[in-house]
Amino acid sequence: MNRVRISRQVTSYNTKDSSEIRELIHPIHNSNNNQSIAEARVKKGGQTTPHYHRISEEIYLTTGGTGKLYLQKEGGEVTEITLEEGVNAVIFPGEVHWLKNTGAGELTILCCCSPPYSHKDTFLTPHKP
Repeated sequence: MNRVRISRQVTSYNTKDSSEIRELIHPIHNSNNNQSIAEARVKKGGQTTPHYHRISEEIYLTTGGTGKLYLQKEGGEVTEITLEEGVNAVIFPGEVHWLKNTGAGELTILCCCSPPYSHKDTFLTPHKP
């Protein structure tokens, strides 16, 4: 395993929630165990699918563009956070969340997950069951 990855050499893919991400550091590729960081991109006018993670906590660091982050705790009201460069947010395990790009260009976010991101821990739903 390698400790270093060069961002410009990392290939992107689409996750279950329809965002395009590049896994910058992840246990699958690196020597770490407890966290991951990925760059997520949401195209102009795009929106991700509402989803939640049972065990992962996420931190979103907005690095470009503008948009909205929607959060919904079990059975609760939806909280809307306006995102722009430098606005960052915590998403707790079990919280339904999704992104909407409201800007003129691409919305870019660094997503830090602990434990690391996993498709198996991603559950698509408009409402948490």
